[in-house]
Amino acid sequence: MNSTASPYRIITVCTGNICRSPMAEFMLVDAFAAAGLSDRALVDSAGTTSYEVGRPIDPRAARVLDAHGIHSHAHVARKFRPEWFDERDLILALDVDHYGHLRELAPAGTEHKVRMLREFDPAVARLDHLDQGIEDPWFGDQSDFELTWELIDAAVPGVVEHVRAELTRRPPALAEA
Repeated sequence: MNSTASPYRIITVCTGNICRSPMAEFMLVDAFAAAGLSDRALVDSAGTTSYEVGRPIDPRAARVLDAHGIHSHAHVARKFRPEWFDERDLILALDVDHYGHLRELAPAGTEHKVRMLREFDPAVARLDHLDQGIEDPWFGDQSDFELTWELIDAAVPGVVEHVRAELTRRPPALAEA
């Protein structure tokens, strides 16, 4: 019997978990599937607040995802739980306030897991975190959700490559008799 190494676990985090973080979640799931890594990289999402807990993805976000062939209608918003610092390998903040909140909440030794999503976009990777955020499209119109797609999409290949590299560093699966 063969046991496989545990999958690389990622969580994307925004404020209410109905716009940015579920968009990033579903876009990353799609990208990992396209890269042949869907069984080795798991992605979920959450919000830093409980404002939207139990609600579906914002219809404007769902429309953008649907337009790109990504279906998200089963999404239900939830709040980030502190135990996920230990259970996730990478915690991707969508804006600087999420980043600051998560870094403050992180238990000692887990802070390094918290990163800005756009750190993985080569066009902005060298910028200060203050310049890597994705503004909340909830306050805008459909074009703001399209821009959110574009900003997330620019970072997705970098996240996929980061995870691919991290997976090569993991010990091989153990073979059992």
